[in-house]
Amino acid sequence: MDFEYSEEQRLLSETIRRFLATGYNFDARAKIVASPAGHSDDVWAALAEMGVLSVPFGSEHGGFGGTTIDMMVVMEALGEALVVEPYLATVGLGGQFIARAGTKAQQDAILPGLIQGKTKMAFAHTERGARYDLAHVTTRARAAGDGFTLDGEKCVVLHGGAADLLVVSARTDGGDTDARGITLFLVPRNARGLTVTQARGVDAHRVAEVRLSGVTVGRDAVIGAEGQGLPVIEGVVDYATVLVCAEAVGAIKYAHDATLDYLKTRRQFGVPIGTFQALQHRMVDILISYEQARSIATLACVKIDSGDDVERRRIVSAAKIKIADAARHVSQEAVQLHGGMGMTEELKISHTFRRLTMIAQMFGDADHHLARFAASK
Repeated sequence: MDFEYSEEQRLLSETIRRFLATGYNFDARAKIVASPAGHSDDVWAALAEMGVLSVPFGSEHGGFGGTTIDMMVVMEALGEALVVEPYLATVGLGGQFIARAGTKAQQDAILPGLIQGKTKMAFAHTERGARYDLAHVTTRARAAGDGFTLDGEKCVVLHGGAADLLVVSARTDGGDTDARGITLFLVPRNARGLTVTQARGVDAHRVAEVRLSGVTVGRDAVIGAEGQGLPVIEGVVDYATVLVCAEAVGAIKYAHDATLDYLKTRRQFGVPIGTFQALQHRMVDILISYEQARSIATLACVKIDSGDDVERRRIVSAAKIKIADAARHVSQEAVQLHGGMGMTEELKISHTFRRLTMIAQMFGDADHHLARFAASK
């Protein structure tokens, strides 16, 4: 398997990294994180202008029509710079529901604006007590006139406070954990009865708690077939899982490079500490973890575009298991090799540690995916 990027992919990577190196350094990121919104509209507009928001969407809507490997190029660069803008929530989650299961009218109305940076989206699905069970949905949608009325609560909605449109899962039929009966709805941010409370996560990404109290939507707000939303959710969440694996590869690369540079410059007993054999061995282990993580993430990106559902579940879970292990190992080693300063707020490596720790938990931790991998045999 060829793990090298094409010339076009390398150019895309260089363009994004060049922009982030000049317009998204660590100090600029700190100011964005501390702002009330938690993201920068200027950065978002720049990503749209470069075509980064268009990568996975079809040309009929102004998109690039790229593969998941093309998205890996983007996510690696964003992960290396620790970008906190709602790219995953909008492009990797919300927009995917429209592109995969939306009607033509929904696609024509939403995707061009999303690609141009005018519309941000989020996926409101997780509920208390659900853990990683995607079928656990207690939010209810009952038929009312020409539409539906939604009632329930969602938690840890990634960038829910920044979203103009929410994709909300709710039950139109069945019990709380039944596979059938889940329906997906488009809910505008300003809908009557919708309350969004925003908070900052430990990795500086914003999350939200979403409450729906008598929120009314029309039948044209339904995404896909009524009561058959779970397979769509599983497909999109697996896609997003692969994207965070790619993001982790970028963050791991930064952790490796920053730690190696530190070992070359930090001196003890009159010599750089990187000359100590014990530390060299630890750096080799970090490099091995990086290469293994990049390999499994690349394989997952290829297979999610070409494999069937069973193969997709197996390879996504295999990738998440390995990425979670690499994220833990590399982040902890990087902090330890930096010494006490590795935990300080002023050093980027501590923020990389936090992001990698969160990625290891997102969309299922290693234990969850190990069980899913075993069950898919």
